[in-house]
Amino acid sequence: MIDTAVAETQSYGRAPSVVLGVLRGRRLVHVASAGDHPSPHPDLQYRIGSITKTLTATLVLRLRDAGRLDLDDRLRDHLPDTPFERITLRQLLGHAAGLQREPDSDGWWERTTGTDVATLLAGLGPDKVAFPPHRTYHYSNLAYGLLGAALHRITGTPWSELVATDLLDPLGMTRTTYHPTAPYAAGYVVHPWHGTLREEPRTDTGAMAPAGQLWSTVDDLSRWAAFLADPDPAVLDPDTMAEMCLPVAINDPQRWTGGHGLGPELYRVGERVFAGHGGSMPGYVALLAVHRATGTGVVAFANSYGFTQGTIRELGLRVLAGVLDREPAAPRPWRPGTPPPAEIDAICGRWWWMGREMQLSWNADAAELVLTLLGPVQPVTSRFAAAGVDRWQGRSGAQQGEILTVRRGPTGTPTALDLATFVLTRDPDDLG
Repeated sequence: MIDTAVAETQSYGRAPSVVLGVLRGRRLVHVASAGDHPSPHPDLQYRIGSITKTLTATLVLRLRDAGRLDLDDRLRDHLPDTPFERITLRQLLGHAAGLQREPDSDGWWERTTGTDVATLLAGLGPDKVAFPPHRTYHYSNLAYGLLGAALHRITGTPWSELVATDLLDPLGMTRTTYHPTAPYAAGYVVHPWHGTLREEPRTDTGAMAPAGQLWSTVDDLSRWAAFLADPDPAVLDPDTMAEMCLPVAINDPQRWTGGHGLGPELYRVGERVFAGHGGSMPGYVALLAVHRATGTGVVAFANSYGFTQGTIRELGLRVLAGVLDREPAAPRPWRPGTPPPAEIDAICGRWWWMGREMQLSWNADAAELVLTLLGPVQPVTSRFAAAGVDRWQGRSGAQQGEILTVRRGPTGTPTALDLATFVLTRDPDDLG
């Protein structure tokens, strides 16, 4: 199915070459390719375009986690020479700031030699704000150029060095580079009438590099896909990645098939939501998409701008959904648990609220309580982490963020669970 889909897409899309990799867990398990200009393989570089933005966003969130910035900081707090009074880093990350899409330039910035940060900032004025913040979703390459400038100003390290030392090197992404490094695929525009190829320039985009400069391979970008699905805690807290993949804005308000988080794009296909990003630069289109719950993902490249980002997105999302439909990820194997501490053992078991049955259990591997609402429909589960003596805070599920408090009688026996003022008891007849 995958090989045929790639071959058909390359043929009707008239792309010199197309390559697609499928990721399961942290392993690249299948690579399909078509075309021979050049013949694709997993170590062949293509330009990834705006997938670069997911790395820029990760750098911003790492600094937030380190206490060096707040997402609700105004851009002016870090770049005082910008004219925008209200725009925040959070709004820039999620394309909710209302900024115009492109910077001022003598030509299309993706196809011309880039300027420095000072020139980028000098081109800013009030007219660069198309909408008030959060009025609408409006994709902005300029936003990510400014985020890269803010990263440089905060850290004193240029974006190109920061992305290498903080992300690429720790993740072993040795074939993801600022400039193309052989072997790489040249990028083309295909003539609409006679199918000949015009090679596109491979520009250094300068101050706009954080929006789309990087090059990568199927092998390397699959490492980044695995990171988006399940990040290495030494590089980024997994809870932070989960935060990045929550929607800031819906980009398709009529059908709700797409949105944007704090960096990643979000794609809804049927009942599933995938996280990732598309990319395009002159001569290239790309896609990265992962189903975070199962660690399944795709990365795909083509070296023809006329192939269109929509075509590579449709191919990648169709393949990803098909893999999950035909080969669902195996559930984690059950293993015997270890006994919980006595004070936790005493609160495990059945609890009731308003005639509704719930089960509280202990997950020793994660040191968390698991509360499951039982009933005729699919069980609903929430997980809680310790937040003090007899106090737990929801870390996932419907009760995320809420506080569960254990009430005990004079002898220390648990008598009730207070879940955000909803009182659960051991007696199904006790309606509170």
